[in-house]
Amino acid sequence: MPRPLLFLDVDGPLIPFGRTSGSYEVFTDADLGHPLLSRADPGLGPRLLALGCDLVWATTWFEDANECVAPLLGLPELPVLDVPEGDDRGLHWKTRPIVEWAAGRPFAWVDDEITGADRAWVESHHTGAALLHAVDASTGLTGGDITAIATWLRTVA
Repeated sequence: MPRPLLFLDVDGPLIPFGRTSGSYEVFTDADLGHPLLSRADPGLGPRLLALGCDLVWATTWFEDANECVAPLLGLPELPVLDVPEGDDRGLHWKTRPIVEWAAGRPFAWVDDEITGADRAWVESHHTGAALLHAVDASTGLTGGDITAIATWLRTVA
């Protein structure tokens, strides 16, 4: 049986908007080459890998997430969700492609822009278990979020 998927957004969940630059003193903005990367918690990578699921980038960083974010967090190169064509009429642009990618596999989606419309669409169009986990963009992914995802993953394993 294939492992569950975890679709990861970067801006908000992994790079919080409320955290000031340099909150984690591992690197500075100049070291990282991007003004927001020093807001990321390098400790998240090992915690995400320990969840026992297949990670997929679902972010407007696209391949840049593998070049900039993955090394900072200690993550391997991850597959990247593609941008769809057309208007999703009220759905987040990621919603349909995530369900298509999952193809019935259990998945969790971590993002700061998940809405009720996305939840309803996934519920009616995805045959497997799904967790749409909204993260507060001002704080980013927290220990409580990781615990909630891990608990959900145990229920679908």
